[in-house]
Amino acid sequence: MRSSGTLSEIAFGREFCGDLATSAKREWLVTNGLGGFASATISGIQTRRYHALLVAALKPPVGRTVLLASLDESLDYDRTTYSLATTRWHDGTLAPDGYCYLERFHLEGAVPTWTYACSDVLLEKRVWMEQGANTTYVTYTLARASKAVSLRVQAMVNYRDFHGNTHAADWRMSIDGLSDGIHVRAYDAATSFTVRSDRAACEPAHEWYRNYDLAEERARGLDDSEDHLHAATFFVTLTQGETVTFTASTDPGASLDGAAARERQRVHEDYVLGAADDVPPWIARLTLAADQFIVRRPIESDPEALSVIAGYHWFGDWGRDTMIALPGLTLATKRAPIAAKILTTFSRYLDRGMLPNFFPDAGETPEYNDVDASLWFIEAVRQYIEATNDAMTLKQLFPVLQQIVRCYREGTRYNIHCDPEDGLISAGEHGVQLTWMDAKVGDWVVTPRMGKPIEVNALWLNALHTVAQLGRMLETPDRECDDLESKVRANFARFWNPERGYCFDVLDGPNGDDASLRPNQIFAVALPQTALSPQQQRSVVDVCARAFVTTHGLRSLASDDAQFRPYYGGAQLDRDGEYHQGTVWTWLLGPYALAHFRVYGDRAAAQNILQTAGTQVAGYGVGTLGEITDAAEPFRPNGCIAQAWSVAEILRAWYALRVAQAP
Repeated sequence: MRSSGTLSEIAFGREFCGDLATSAKREWLVTNGLGGFASATISGIQTRRYHALLVAALKPPVGRTVLLASLDESLDYDRTTYSLATTRWHDGTLAPDGYCYLERFHLEGAVPTWTYACSDVLLEKRVWMEQGANTTYVTYTLARASKAVSLRVQAMVNYRDFHGNTHAADWRMSIDGLSDGIHVRAYDAATSFTVRSDRAACEPAHEWYRNYDLAEERARGLDDSEDHLHAATFFVTLTQGETVTFTASTDPGASLDGAAARERQRVHEDYVLGAADDVPPWIARLTLAADQFIVRRPIESDPEALSVIAGYHWFGDWGRDTMIALPGLTLATKRAPIAAKILTTFSRYLDRGMLPNFFPDAGETPEYNDVDASLWFIEAVRQYIEATNDAMTLKQLFPVLQQIVRCYREGTRYNIHCDPEDGLISAGEHGVQLTWMDAKVGDWVVTPRMGKPIEVNALWLNALHTVAQLGRMLETPDRECDDLESKVRANFARFWNPERGYCFDVLDGPNGDDASLRPNQIFAVALPQTALSPQQQRSVVDVCARAFVTTHGLRSLASDDAQFRPYYGGAQLDRDGEYHQGTVWTWLLGPYALAHFRVYGDRAAAQNILQTAGTQVAGYGVGTLGEITDAAEPFRPNGCIAQAWSVAEILRAWYALRVAQAP
């Protein structure tokens, strides 16, 4: 039994599961702590190139490769065959349509569980991954039947980058039979993997099934069909109460003991939920979801180095996203040693005062096109030290903080520099996206925000204060940092737009000051140090409430702006053009709730702002929070089904509000 962390129940009955229009829009996700994952829709239908039972991270946390696409099940019972898989082909045909037999779907902890009802048979299916291994477990338990059931399972395999699609032509893989399954090698240089069972007989095969339909890829303007290889058929007879286990893994010695593997998963979940005592069930659910983003990034000097996946399915580990998400994923969940490991990992990649914006999937040189990741790093260190008083880690990281401030003061890449006139940070070059509003298509930077962005300078003010304060803790005071903080604090008043009663989004841009009404100003209130007057802070919160707040997050642009786009979708050019032009971002609810509490001191009202996220954990990415929604009703979810900073900022804000003192 779980001793702590009562989870919100997430369960769907036949009326939901039997409606393909809805059950094919809810997606489940399990992860392995390496960047690998398994995911598909509740219905079983694959709608994305990222849907598979084993997407292995061959170069953790990247090198993600689709290996086991699916296990397609059918059962023979009482002279009747029931096909339980659900497949839509590119010509529109739906065959088989096993979702019709789906009685129930629920999350058992973090483990997706299906119950199929065929005549008087109840068959339960569970999927999870081994933590720290590219191994997926799938079990089938015959929960009820008046006589034996014959289960037949087809293993559909692949071997491709998870961003791609396979059109197999005459590709022939090497499929070798084992005593308990098959060994698959796609080509000579490929990583081999196995699909095995603890009790099912196996017949190897080699038959391409062509033209699976990928509806979500079509909606994104991408290649919308796929081929998978039928590599084996497994056969097993089950009587009531019996379980059969299937294991897909890059480890040829992966255990076939499903019960022991399931117990290891339970123990891991209990550990994660250890911090979730006396919290609402939806907070416990998000605490469990937070664990999915923490991954290993082994480096030569530290094989146990850690990082954060920005979002599933398609994002890798990004510097900005990692630093924003780190406090909520680790400190709020009482996993401070993980926070320290992530901070020290990223500190090794500091270059000219900048942290990488992202690490490419193929593992090439990191890219440093961001202005704020290093400033978010300082803020993450501040929160870590505040939570732990870890003097040893502070001594290790403090020179990194000093280097960041020095490089920003003197100037670094992309014209990032401190303006000697007002002390504010200015940044930008044509053709480069540097802030979190970073959509770019070819040479088109959708929201360039060149000049002095408000959230960057709110972070800069806080960074200067933090470095000065931590320097005093280490008895190495930095008077220059103190003086610069005072200068920035005095000149931050330039951001206030008295004619409109809110802040400019960017100062001193190519076309002067940008008065676009955007939510970035909320950070000038939500961060600990603010240079705005109490009246200005309240005005910012009130304007954001009217212009941006929805139950799903904050809009990224006011709806009366000529550039506002109410809906997100279409081909990449369309999507990126809409990404920050109104689209609602869930992660901004956290800072908004904290800013609201700062100016109004009403804990219940601020917590109520976050409460709406609790209703979202059963939608889109089941058990987690997604990335974005449309900016207009009905706020259709989109983007990643699971986004690190969405989960993290809701958790961070909720825990902060629980202990915060009214101003």
